[in-house]
Amino acid sequence: MKRMAAIVALALVLGGCAATAPTIRSKVTTFQQWPADLNEKSYQFVAPAAADDTLEYRSYLDLVRKELSALGFSETAGTPALKVAMRFRSNDQAVRVIEVEDPFFHGSGRFGPRYPRMWGWYGGLYDPFWRGPLVHSDELVELQQREVQVAITSAADGKRLFDVTARNISDKESMPSAMPAMVHSAFVGFPGPNGAARTIELKLEPAASAQK
Repeated sequence: MKRMAAIVALALVLGGCAATAPTIRSKVTTFQQWPADLNEKSYQFVAPAAADDTLEYRSYLDLVRKELSALGFSETAGTPALKVAMRFRSNDQAVRVIEVEDPFFHGSGRFGPRYPRMWGWYGGLYDPFWRGPLVHSDELVELQQREVQVAITSAADGKRLFDVTARNISDKESMPSAMPAMVHSAFVGFPGPNGAARTIELKLEPAASAQK
């Protein structure tokens, strides 16, 4: 019997992890006014509020630091040209997962053999007894909604140069295992298109995948 499952959540397009090759799919939205002639790439991180300065925060800050270094930015203890701010959040949400029988080949003792049916039409005639696909199971699943935001501003005048947000929703990976791919997604094609949303799918790092 063929079956199909549907998660009743708008955010379904954001999450994902393939069965054979674990991946993280992130929706990345970028706004930027990056100067073409910017040569000085020294930066400092904006200090977070004391309550937000956790070991988890510092761990994710290291991921941003790694991406910036790969792009030619250098962190400095002196006077920087740029300021970099990072924040993240995670939220759990329960959604319904409904599994139904294939509506095109559904049958029962009432209707006899399993002849194909589409939109209630049966043998060229409208079948008033057809009520659509039968629900096989209906359960609640906990989804994790994750988001990381990075902003880069000019240290001289505070002008915002780069804003990026990467979002992911999944019922599989934890926040720590998803963040390396999410942060990397935020910097793919830096500085990226202005005012555009992209879906970026990356393989999970082996160490992160093992934590699932």
